[in-house]
Amino acid sequence: MQPSDLDAVLQVEQNAYAHPWTRAVFNDTLQAGYQAQMLMREHTVIGYFVAMQGVDEVHLLNITVSPQYQRQGWAVVIMQAMHTWARSVLAQWSWLEVRLNNAPAIHLYQRLGYERVGLRKNYYPDGHGRREDAIVMSLQLGAG
Repeated sequence: MQPSDLDAVLQVEQNAYAHPWTRAVFNDTLQAGYQAQMLMREHTVIGYFVAMQGVDEVHLLNITVSPQYQRQGWAVVIMQAMHTWARSVLAQWSWLEVRLNNAPAIHLYQRLGYERVGLRKNYYPDGHGRREDAIVMSLQLGAG
């Protein structure tokens, strides 16, 4: 993902979420050198991920699949790409947060081997002036 991709990425982000990341947030992650990869079909963004590398770990900050491509297996493909990158930088662990009420995403992460390790209270905005809890999940990455 490059700054020139952000118009297309923002269109997907805004269609996928009630509380989408802003252009400024994407710009900040790109300028900080975070890993940002897109899955494309010709000139269409199917989805993407943004992850931050730490000491022997990666933290998934954003994974999004365009609404018209959801429930077709693309999230698994994107997560596998993230895991491949994470292993290439010798990460031993992958971490993420997911909304407490996002059952499809929780199920996906569990299918991929992630385990619930904690809860972040009031982590996400809910759109009604309140906050929603996030489940913290982690996966120990193997060699392959």
